[in-house]
Amino acid sequence: MSDKILIVDDEVEIADLIETYLKNENYSVYKFYSAKEALKCIQTTEFDLAVLDIMMPDVDGLDLCQRIRDSHTYPVILLTAKDGETDKITGLMLGADDYVTKPFLPLELVARIKSQLRRYKKYNPAYAEEEEKDVLSHLGVVMNVKTYECTLNGKPIVLTPTEFSILRILLENKGRVVSAEEMFHRIWQDEYYSKSNNTIPVHVRHLREKLKDTLNKPKYIKTIWGVGYKIEES
Repeated sequence: MSDKILIVDDEVEIADLIETYLKNENYSVYKFYSAKEALKCIQTTEFDLAVLDIMMPDVDGLDLCQRIRDSHTYPVILLTAKDGETDKITGLMLGADDYVTKPFLPLELVARIKSQLRRYKKYNPAYAEEEEKDVLSHLGVVMNVKTYECTLNGKPIVLTPTEFSILRILLENKGRVVSAEEMFHRIWQDEYYSKSNNTIPVHVRHLREKLKDTLNKPKYIKTIWGVGYKIEES
């Protein structure tokens, strides 16, 4: 069964262009020019990924992203016509996994969609193969990398695919500092990183909130200023 991709963009030409490229890759595309129309479909359809334009007249992409995150964990990619960091950071804080700035190359967007789907399938129990469980743990945090489950002191934590990937990388490298650049390339596997990129720091901040961690006295994720992040050995 082909992956189901949700596209929401009020710019008809852009939405149609994305649809054409994705259908050429044999994805099942659900396209909407209005966020309000898309909301009805979101309530009844389980998607594998969503591509949302931020600037829309009725309900904007940020609001739509937040509503998706209220009950779904599939990847969300935001499209923004702005070069400013505000919308991007806000989107990441609301649970988006990636963003692409307009104008963009359709093949770049397709590559990012494929990358997000690979990680989502890898960590989603619906796609997981029946293999021996791999469990990572640290001070009450228990992560099952095969079933995409994570708990904190016995209580489930709902993580986005990007948050799950970051926490897994840090747990697998306990005692070692992992730079934002290394983390970025391990997660997205592309060359679009720059030192001014705030993607990883924003996701780490969101992850800290879910772990009830603090920046000043971290129990889990420690920031090594100018270098990266690490989880100390127990």
